[in-house]
Amino acid sequence: MASESSPLRPIIAQAAAEFAKHRDIHTVGDLLAFWPRRYRTRESDLGAVTPGEFLVGVAEVKSARTRPMQRRKGTMLEVVITDGRNDLDVTFFKAWGHEKALVPGARGIFAGTVGRYGSRNQLTHPGYSMLDEFDAGERKNLIPFYLRVGKLHTWTVTESVRRVLDVLDDVPDALPEPVRSRRGLIGRTEALRGIHTPDTLEEVEEARRRLRYEEAFVLQTTLAQRRRASAGQATRPRAGRPDGLLAAFDERLPFTLTQGQREVGETVAAELGRDVPMHRLLQGEVGSGKTVVALRAMLQAVDSGGQAALLAPTEVLAGQHHRTITGMLGDLAMGGMLGGSEHGTRVVLLTGSMSTAERRKALLDVVSGEAGIVVGTHALLQEHVDFLDLALVVVDEQHRFGVEQRDAMRGKGATPPHVLVMTATPIPRTVAMTVFGDLETSTLRELPAGRAPITTHVVPEDKPGWMERTWARVAEEVRAGRQAYVVCPRIGEEDAPDEGAVIAEPAGPDDEAPSPPRPLKSVTAVHAALADEPALQGLAVEVLHGRMSAEDKDAVMGRFQRGDTDVLVSTTVIEVGVDVPNASVMVVMDADRFGVSQLHQLRGRIGRGGHPGLCLLVTGTDAEPALTRLAAVAGTTDGFELARLDLSQRREGDILGAAQHGRRTQLEFLHILEHEDVIAAAREDAFALVEADPELTDHPLLAAAVRARVDAEQAAYLERG
Repeated sequence: MASESSPLRPIIAQAAAEFAKHRDIHTVGDLLAFWPRRYRTRESDLGAVTPGEFLVGVAEVKSARTRPMQRRKGTMLEVVITDGRNDLDVTFFKAWGHEKALVPGARGIFAGTVGRYGSRNQLTHPGYSMLDEFDAGERKNLIPFYLRVGKLHTWTVTESVRRVLDVLDDVPDALPEPVRSRRGLIGRTEALRGIHTPDTLEEVEEARRRLRYEEAFVLQTTLAQRRRASAGQATRPRAGRPDGLLAAFDERLPFTLTQGQREVGETVAAELGRDVPMHRLLQGEVGSGKTVVALRAMLQAVDSGGQAALLAPTEVLAGQHHRTITGMLGDLAMGGMLGGSEHGTRVVLLTGSMSTAERRKALLDVVSGEAGIVVGTHALLQEHVDFLDLALVVVDEQHRFGVEQRDAMRGKGATPPHVLVMTATPIPRTVAMTVFGDLETSTLRELPAGRAPITTHVVPEDKPGWMERTWARVAEEVRAGRQAYVVCPRIGEEDAPDEGAVIAEPAGPDDEAPSPPRPLKSVTAVHAALADEPALQGLAVEVLHGRMSAEDKDAVMGRFQRGDTDVLVSTTVIEVGVDVPNASVMVVMDADRFGVSQLHQLRGRIGRGGHPGLCLLVTGTDAEPALTRLAAVAGTTDGFELARLDLSQRREGDILGAAQHGRRTQLEFLHILEHEDVIAAAREDAFALVEADPELTDHPLLAAAVRARVDAEQAAYLERG
């Protein structure tokens, strides 16, 4: 008898090569995880077919006759098939091999593209399989259909799965029996038979319910283990002091903290004072003031005698954070320097493109402890970057980093540092439970006073006069004393899209290639075109993108922040963290090629200085799904609503990162946004089980499922979201 690890070839030798080549299916387990996409009953409606449709139908041969072909040698076969109510012509121009199978009264599955001959629909040389042969003596009311596998017809896939199930022993079950009983779930072997060879749709749903719960349970077990491991660590409490940097900073704040900032700040302060490392996710709307919360936590760490590190995904964002923090601290950021406050510390920037002398000085300040706050990119993760006493790690835009980077930063502390991760992409509760389930979560919803409203409009670029009006509006804002962003999805005409900027073009039906993408606007081409735009004559227009040197990027951003540049044509490097209060208008080119949440992030760069914001989403598409996305962004500024819409349009594997790596570990039955009850129940069961058996010693099958489903890289993507 076969097991799930058995190779396919001895069992289904003829089809095994096609499975391996086209679907990366090599073992029995791989094949059993290749789920049916839909089911058909034996009844077909041949009267509802239309020319061009790909028909897969069960029908009976009503009549069959052979006759010589009129214009060439050979014999053709003309068959009429019926569903009992409607007939359909089937034609084979070579009768040999078909006339013995397709005899009146025989039933089979027929598949092919419906054509038209004269006034009648017909199938020409369709694929078919007779049901007596197909069923192998065991008739089922439902027939499952799968995605295409190379040259194999879908019934060949179905028959292959049935043959595997016929010789399969009971499958090991990762779900403990007490959990199955408590939740009323069938066993795994029964679930596999119910999903692949069902008699009724009720059997299919029962199997799906079981497999859905298993997916949720394995994920929650992984997260429960990670959270327990974190809670088992010990660290130094960082309670701060009442007369230190934080108190001095709070006295100088030119604004009042929102209620949300105060509440989250109190929670973070309390956790920093414990002897267990904090592991907290801080999510919030664009412009909700997460940086102030993080800075106050960093100052508390410094007041406790330790250091804080802020890890940013790009040099532009790291430089922006460094400027923002030093600007907010003033002389408190000049510790030990002439004119510095007696309570002060130093804020050091460390990036990969710094000169040798700058880097050497920064590293010395870090290792000596002179720098209480260190802001940097991945350069902070390098082995030769040493801290005197790293107390707190703040990770900005958590989705850009994996677990390896976080662990590398943790390893730089003499004791495990506290960790605060931030994201400006709001996360629905179900996603927080599934993706960030090993982190406690805080949310900032309230926007600080002074944030102006942002109006968003969709601009069809092919409508006469709309683009001229777009650039006229930009000019009006600039001449009123404001500044503008123009965002493009790629750098140059020959370049790939800017990293993270472009979503896939809408795909066709299952297994069909996506439609050819339109050419994308580039920074270089748009910059050149704007030089000839009449409305923008006399304005200072510059470019910014990730391929520029750090010095050039800093110089461009410096001129834009000072107001020397009127219009900045950029890639998505300005997506997060860049803060120019005077910018009031943004034009996003090829906006349909960006994700919903990313568009919301981008427009968060404007309206930050009290001036109403205007975001213009330029598109050349007429595809309904893309236009619906853009209309949704234009219709609301509620980031949580948009995040839910964004996630609803992705596959579960995209959310978890599996699809990006070609893995079959993506979720098939659990829909994160729809099955909150399943996730909550699985979370309760998994956390209770891990509490009783942290290493899963008494549950080896579950431990194996966790290892197989979530390796180190996949765990990183679970945390990225």
